[in-house]
Amino acid sequence: MSQTRVFPPIPEFALQAHIQTEGLRQAFVDTASAQPEAFWKELARALHFDKPFEKVLDWQCPTAKWFVNGKINLSHNCLDRHLKTKGDKTALLWEGEPLAGGEPEVRDVSYRELHALTCRIANTLVAQGVRLGDRVAIYMPMVPETVATMLACARIGAVHTVIFGGFSAQSIYDRVTDAQVTVVVTADGTWRKGNFLKLKPLVDEALSKGSHEVKKVLVFRRDENQDCPMQVGRDVAWADSVETASADCAPVSVDTEHPLFILYTSGTTGKPKGLFHTQAGYLLWAHWTTRWLFDLRDEDLYWCTADCGWITGHTYVTYGPLSNGASVFMYEGAPTFPENDRYWSMIERHKVSILYTAPTAIRTFMRFGTAPVKKHDLSSLRLLGSVGEPINPEAWLWYHEHIGGSRCPVVDTWWQTETGGAMIAPFPGATTLKPGAATKPLPGIRAEILHSETGVAVKAGEKGVLVIREPWPSMARGIWNDSPTATPNGVSSRFDKTYWNTKPGWNGVYVTSDFAMADKDGDIWIEGRMDDVLNVSGHRIGSAEVESALVSHPSINEAAAVGIPDPVKGQAIAVFITLTDKAQAAIRAGEVSADAFKREARDHVSREIGSLAKPDQVRIAKALPKTRSGKIMRRLLREMAATGHITGDTTTLEDFSAQASLSEED
Repeated sequence: MSQTRVFPPIPEFALQAHIQTEGLRQAFVDTASAQPEAFWKELARALHFDKPFEKVLDWQCPTAKWFVNGKINLSHNCLDRHLKTKGDKTALLWEGEPLAGGEPEVRDVSYRELHALTCRIANTLVAQGVRLGDRVAIYMPMVPETVATMLACARIGAVHTVIFGGFSAQSIYDRVTDAQVTVVVTADGTWRKGNFLKLKPLVDEALSKGSHEVKKVLVFRRDENQDCPMQVGRDVAWADSVETASADCAPVSVDTEHPLFILYTSGTTGKPKGLFHTQAGYLLWAHWTTRWLFDLRDEDLYWCTADCGWITGHTYVTYGPLSNGASVFMYEGAPTFPENDRYWSMIERHKVSILYTAPTAIRTFMRFGTAPVKKHDLSSLRLLGSVGEPINPEAWLWYHEHIGGSRCPVVDTWWQTETGGAMIAPFPGATTLKPGAATKPLPGIRAEILHSETGVAVKAGEKGVLVIREPWPSMARGIWNDSPTATPNGVSSRFDKTYWNTKPGWNGVYVTSDFAMADKDGDIWIEGRMDDVLNVSGHRIGSAEVESALVSHPSINEAAAVGIPDPVKGQAIAVFITLTDKAQAAIRAGEVSADAFKREARDHVSREIGSLAKPDQVRIAKALPKTRSGKIMRRLLREMAATGHITGDTTTLEDFSAQASLSEED
């Protein structure tokens, strides 16, 4: 990650930017630091509150209440308040994947039309029994109806949990049961790489797995030519409900701390944890960071390529841009279908001006070279963004030169599901950029880098743990369905100990579990995870989650999953497994080959979690290396998977024959 090149703000861009100089940025930061509550109160003027709040912040770590006793509705803030001035403006410009006769399917949805669709969905949900505080699961393609369903839940005070369309039936079931979902909104399927991937059957399978509280399944038809079996009494057709519902639905005024959504993120335990975010504080940060980081203008066509199943799709596809009255581009399918220039073709045809995508996508395009890019006019682009994982300098420079034509600032953003919005990022008109650096904390965000053992702030150039010292509005409020009895403030001990009070002497700081380094200029470089969470193509997958899936296979005794460097995905998943005696005997007898069993193990993970967690490597070992206390030595496994041998310290290894068996695997 060593990088000496710097890129000062582009003068032509800076002249028109919201924040035009480093001095203005620093003054903004200083104001937020000196008078934080006054700073947040002033920012809150950008939102519409149905009832004014009485207090900016009530903070008793780890419990935060922002804009106390106020009332708000996020759907109103994203839709209704724009209707008089922007009713006919494009809210969502959508393109589907298939090409019919060489032309893609395109829909232009105005703010007035999105408002009407949202109201119809909201009325349908109410008709199906959804009430204030009920949970609704959304398992949908990237279509305008997905965004409208999220807004419809917010409109009636329901809590949505969006489930990524690549997740398996088991993953759907786990989330639906944990959140006590009463209604699932899904679709017959979606187009991906030229194939119609069916979603509804996975919902049916999930709901057949065991007990749950789902009463109704609302089914949108992405393609009427596809077969879509419906269960009588449970399933509700979109055409018979949403399309005939009233387009008038008054937004429900809810408390500023009423839950807005639950989003499941992987941790170091086997099951994902459902982090929940609330209303006003989340929207405030989504609104302002969208405006600041993308220097948003009224004429922009803004494209964040994230799926709505991830936090980026919540904050920077839905709530942030729409609360700003922006025009958002959405695309349904794969970035390389039918050709590897699909992204560039869409940018040229629709005149996209802001592109916010992941380093994984950038590295994928780099493999194809510049020829696909040169086929298209990308002069409409004026700003580029990066999200999901640290971007390596080589990808940054390629993105800047070949996609941005060396005229577009690259806004690299660091944040997490837990933070709700970007925390460390440049102001595009004011910040000197360094390829690979996330640059500096945003105004109101107090970040520090501490020694992982002592908790003392490290010096410039030294690696430590990134922490956030003060609360911020969009912070997660807790883990859903987790017992609140363990702390005096009524917050679960799991939430408290995972994030805020992780060890003695670290009380009251948010521990990101990311390693970082600050250079002599104070710019922050993110250097990877300190826990056992894998970052694959910007998606966090718990190693324990993969391991739990593997050991559920009847032939696998033990499993360990590690991340290894991957030139495209950032990290790939490598797993080491030990087999039952019966499975080992079958391989020795030639009844099944080792390669066939590896394929079965990979497919098993895909069925249990989803294709994004499918291991890239499966290694069969006689034993896994462990310490004398029984802890698997993942450090050795990472080294073996990445290099094919082990050179590191093995003095704490209990059984050296386990190390030898790794070399003799298969």
